[in-house]
Amino acid sequence: MMRTYCFLTVLLWSCMFHAIHMMPSEKRTSKHSHSERITGLSENDGKTLHRTKRGWMWNQFFLLEEYTGPDTQYVGKLHTDQDKGDGNLKYILTGDGAGSLFIIDENTGDIHAAKKLDREEKSLYVLRAKAIDRKTGRQVEPESEFIIKIHDINDNEPKFTKDMYTASIPEMAGVGTSVIQVTATDADDANYGNSAKVVYSILQGQPYFSVDPETGIIKTALPDMSRENREQYQVVIQAKDMGGQMGGLSGTTTVNITLTDVNDNPPRFPQSTYQFSSPESAPPGTPLGRIKANDPDVGENAEIEYSISNGDGSDMFDIVTDKNTQEGIITVKKHLDFENKMLYTLRVEATNTHPDPRFLQLGPFKDTALVKISVEDIDEPPVFSRPWYLIEVDEDAKEGSIIGQVVAQDPDITKNAIKYSVDRHTDLDRIFNIYSGNGSVFISKPLDREETPWHNITVIATEINNPKQSSQIPVFIRILDINDHAPEFAKYYETFVCENAKAGQLIQTVSAVDKDEPPRGHKFFFELVPEFALHPNFSVVDNKDNTAGIMTRRNGYSRSKMSTYLLPIIIFDNDYPIQSSTGTLTIRVCACDSLGNMQSCSAEALLLPAGLSTGALVAILLCIIILLVLVVLFTALKRQRKKEPLIISKDDVRDNIVTYNDEGGGEEDTQAFDIGALRNPEAREESKMRRDVIPETIFQIRRTAPLWENIDVQDFIHRRLKENDLDPAAPPYDSLATYAYEGNDSIANSLSSLESLTTEGNQDYDYLSDWGPRFKKLADMYGGEDSDRD
Repeated sequence: MMRTYCFLTVLLWSCMFHAIHMMPSEKRTSKHSHSERITGLSENDGKTLHRTKRGWMWNQFFLLEEYTGPDTQYVGKLHTDQDKGDGNLKYILTGDGAGSLFIIDENTGDIHAAKKLDREEKSLYVLRAKAIDRKTGRQVEPESEFIIKIHDINDNEPKFTKDMYTASIPEMAGVGTSVIQVTATDADDANYGNSAKVVYSILQGQPYFSVDPETGIIKTALPDMSRENREQYQVVIQAKDMGGQMGGLSGTTTVNITLTDVNDNPPRFPQSTYQFSSPESAPPGTPLGRIKANDPDVGENAEIEYSISNGDGSDMFDIVTDKNTQEGIITVKKHLDFENKMLYTLRVEATNTHPDPRFLQLGPFKDTALVKISVEDIDEPPVFSRPWYLIEVDEDAKEGSIIGQVVAQDPDITKNAIKYSVDRHTDLDRIFNIYSGNGSVFISKPLDREETPWHNITVIATEINNPKQSSQIPVFIRILDINDHAPEFAKYYETFVCENAKAGQLIQTVSAVDKDEPPRGHKFFFELVPEFALHPNFSVVDNKDNTAGIMTRRNGYSRSKMSTYLLPIIIFDNDYPIQSSTGTLTIRVCACDSLGNMQSCSAEALLLPAGLSTGALVAILLCIIILLVLVVLFTALKRQRKKEPLIISKDDVRDNIVTYNDEGGGEEDTQAFDIGALRNPEAREESKMRRDVIPETIFQIRRTAPLWENIDVQDFIHRRLKENDLDPAAPPYDSLATYAYEGNDSIANSLSSLESLTTEGNQDYDYLSDWGPRFKKLADMYGGEDSDRD
């Protein structure tokens, strides 16, 4: 509680010294130190508290910053009325900067600043002082807190918040239009003098812009500034403290100002007339050239729309705008014809798409130019008189008949001659042809509407002097129908009549079809052939609707007497010339129930037992089929059963190689291999048994008559093939049968030496010379051996 009252006393003295602005003060506390009694309850026990009135005395509490003198700066003096001047008291200083920034004389209580201070770093320091008795170490004065304030000097220049500012303003803005506000701050004390009072001024950028000295707002100073003349401005602004007076510190910043575009300029063509040319063959949509109107504005303010306002070519040409380049592209709108018109004139207009209403008084924001387009003549292909042709011809037209004509001409001034031809890819059968001189189409082959009712051909027209110039035209040929087909039954009719049928009963309705297509539609008539006009069993009733009914003429029919009736019917059409055909209707007699439903139509059904039903017949038939299948399977399995080989070995003979080192006896060894059997039919007469399997049954060998006497080789093979097919001992699978037969009556007989009975020495080869020139070389080889030996 005592410290709190001491602090209030020091704070009161601080306020008093701050009010007199560092003026020295000789005020002292009362020399009569006495105790002031304060009655009150403490928090603990409510004892009475006593406060002793302090006896501190000091002069000064303020200090200037940035002191540059040779000695330490004197701050003030601490003194208490308890100090008798005998050096018994010691002054102690603690708190912010005590001992480093602030030094106190222990004997006198004088305080000095040991270093240069900066108010911008720290504007005040809180210190605590106390005085103690050197002898006893007793504190004669309670510790008290005081504040040392640092007085400001103008040592900081104003600084802008940005080193560089960027701003924009629309062009043509009025005078005084605000652009941007700049701000500068001063670190000095704004409450002490004018060190922090900033004033703005413009160093660069006049006479275009100005700045408010107090707020720093930059404004326009000239009217109607045009972006097209100058777009960028650089303005330098100065901020100076001390209210702008001489000696104040200053700082500068740069402001880059850009004039933005407004649509204040109309488009203008750089020239009043443009000339272009186009070949007459240019298809629609072909670009001919570009024109451009200049607009100094930018962005959407420079967007231009081109159009054709008038002119004799406004329906032949068009103009579109290229959005990327803002150019007008002139294109062909319709096909041009040099022979029809050679020069066109257009009036083209360029208009801004986004005009600014503020500048409409400056005039219309559009411009016009004259465009002249000349058409160039080229060699054009022939032009047909129609885009396509339709020709109709009767299908009975004779070959060589002219059925139509196509006409084409050269559109050029020269009027070259034209020749015509048919594209054979469209008429592969060459049914039609055309006269090359006049384009007349004629028939080359007979026509058939029922086979091909339409023909689509292509006719080519070519300039004789320039074959490269040609054109094509489709020609559609329709084949008109004539009545050349007779009507016939629409389908095959399966007609039956019940045995219990009554007279006048309808048993069948027939209709007819005709391949022809008469213009008035089909009309058919039905009647019996004249020979059966009074048929005793059936009659034909024409229904007058292209159908006819078959009626019975008597009661009851018998299958046993007549199971089938043939009824010839004549069918007529109603076209010219009238065509007719005869169709025979087969009528079977069938057994029917009481409701007229057919049950059986075959005559064999009459022979079956009366008590045997249809289900029983089907069951019997199925049993027979199953038995036959079982017999066939058993026979096939028995024949295909693997036969036991004669050579029984545990090892498979296919896995071994058996070597027989037996040499034959040469040509004289006829017992081992009778080569005569290869060519002598007698050797084949003896039937040989198979040696690879054990025969199951020994069949009796059939003897056949010898076939080697005067028989043809083909007949011999056929007979042997027949015998082999009929041989019951032949294998049940496919095998190779060899029939070696050379034939008889060879002039040279056998040339083989295997059957030669004489030796080489006594063989006579002179007869080879009699065989003709084909054996001359052989006769020379063998006939000249005698002379060689000699």
